[in-house]
Amino acid sequence: MSTSTSATRMHEITGENRKVVDLVLSYSRERLLAEDTPLDKPQTEAALDALVGQTISEEGLGAEQALAHFTETLAPACITTDDPSYLSFIPCAPTKAAAAFDVVVSASGLYGGSWLEGAGAVYAENQVLSWLAAEFGLPATAGGVFVQGGTLGNLSALVAARESARSAGRTVARWKVVCSEEAHSSIASAARVMDVDVVGVAPDADGVLRGDAVRAALDEHGESVFAVVATTGSTNFGIVDDVASISEVTRARGIWLHVDGAYGLSAMLAPSHRHLFAGVEHADSVIVDPHKWLFAPFDACALIYSDPEKGRRAHTQHAAYLDTLTEKADWSPSDFAAHLTRRPRGLPLWFSLASYGAAAYRSAISASLELAQEIADEIERRPYLTLLRRPQLSVVVFERDGWSKDDYEDWSARLLDEQRAFVTPSGHEGRTNARFAIINPRTTIEALRGILDSMAD
Repeated sequence: MSTSTSATRMHEITGENRKVVDLVLSYSRERLLAEDTPLDKPQTEAALDALVGQTISEEGLGAEQALAHFTETLAPACITTDDPSYLSFIPCAPTKAAAAFDVVVSASGLYGGSWLEGAGAVYAENQVLSWLAAEFGLPATAGGVFVQGGTLGNLSALVAARESARSAGRTVARWKVVCSEEAHSSIASAARVMDVDVVGVAPDADGVLRGDAVRAALDEHGESVFAVVATTGSTNFGIVDDVASISEVTRARGIWLHVDGAYGLSAMLAPSHRHLFAGVEHADSVIVDPHKWLFAPFDACALIYSDPEKGRRAHTQHAAYLDTLTEKADWSPSDFAAHLTRRPRGLPLWFSLASYGAAAYRSAISASLELAQEIADEIERRPYLTLLRRPQLSVVVFERDGWSKDDYEDWSARLLDEQRAFVTPSGHEGRTNARFAIINPRTTIEALRGILDSMAD
């Protein structure tokens, strides 16, 4: 068989390729509709070598064998992040509609970088971004783009903030960004990429960064500060900074305010917690990750600018082959972040929202918030446990009295070995602790109580 014939064979609709598609879609349907998927756990590289071995060859294994390796060995070596007992880091719990539609996005050959190539997809994504902007109190003209995750979202927003400062004629020897010492690690990562300095400001005793502390930092560092980052839902404790007082300071100084709401900003959809986010409406940019608490699949971060034109000026790439795009006024998502090629990763969220309605999202988020309070009460009732802080959102952090780091590690490993839960130890101020990150609507108070019971011995 010639090289050209072989290459064509991979893409033609043949009996063999029909079988490949049927196999994959059958597995996908079964997985999407399953109600009892195991939590699973990682394997060592040596174990996977023994079980799977080399899978890439000139001849190929065939679709059946390749899929068998995945379903029988590779998938079970990955922890199931949408399992209701996955309570570590920040879980992912996509709706069935969002997860199913992610298959459609891949199957449809869609490109989401420009209006020219993906007008329909971009239109739908922009409806979601406009809805989010309205929920956050941003101007009706606000807009942006879905990027890979919070790290890229924060980086892109800060690049736009620095460009805005430069465009205003500010010149400094070394640019700086101000944020809480509890800010997400991606802020420091973005600063390294941008070659700027981070001014970490100590929050108050309750973990909240407030305007007075920000004002003091700006007084000290002056014109070198091009942006202030407020966190609405810190990863470790789920703490919301006092955006209202911070925004008063940034507006008075003419400094860009970026709100990192990757995890927690979604809680604005819950009427009971909306007051915590006063001041977000004054942000120059915000991010929120739908793959966290908006029930979308990995990976998606909504980056929204109050004035999208500032994002466009910072990020539009120029080249002769792109002139057909950049010389038009069309809304091209590639113009608003540090990327060019992109899949329309906002579509699964659009489909889910369009299918179920925003009220279902408000209800699901409210349920997580209520469950966090309920299990916090339970922790306070147990004499062998200490609740470190009352949860503001849905992260609950507590200690098992008398335990060492090794005790937490052994307990965590045992829970995973028994397929009861995935709860990794965390830490604060040099002390190891346990932490529940609750976002999955299928997580129950009974399951959480059972995990606490396992710490009693």
